[in-house]
Amino acid sequence: EVQLVESGGGSVQTGGSLRLSCEVSGVTFDDYTIGWFRQAPGKEREGVSCIYSADGETAYAGPVKGRFTISRDNAPNTVYLQMNSLKPEDTAVYYCKAERMGYVDYDYWGPGTQVTVSS
Repeated sequence: EVQLVESGGGSVQTGGSLRLSCEVSGVTFDDYTIGWFRQAPGKEREGVSCIYSADGETAYAGPVKGRFTISRDNAPNTVYLQMNSLKPEDTAVYYCKAERMGYVDYDYWGPGTQVTVSS
C-alpha cells in the first residue's frame, strides 16, 4: 500500500520558519518525483516546489523562491520542505505528491498538513 504522510505543520508568526516532512512508503522511492502543493481557503491547489527523481533537480513557484528549500533523503524515504521568512499568504494546507514521471496513474497524495502564519 502506498502511503504519503506529511508532518511538521503548525502555527507561526510572520518571519518564522517551519520544516515540513513527507514520508513515502510502498513505492520505490528513487523512481518518484516528489512535489509539494498547497491549498488556501477558497483557492485552488497550487504547486509550491518539486524535486525530480531523474537528476535531483529542484523547482520552485515564484512566490516561494528564495524562501523555501526542498530536499530529499533516501533513507528514510523522506522529502523535506524548509520554509523560512513565512508570510500570512503562505497559510494553507500543504500536500505532498509522489509521481512516477512518464507513467499514467502512478501518482499519490498525502492527506495534508496545516500551516498557519499570523501577522
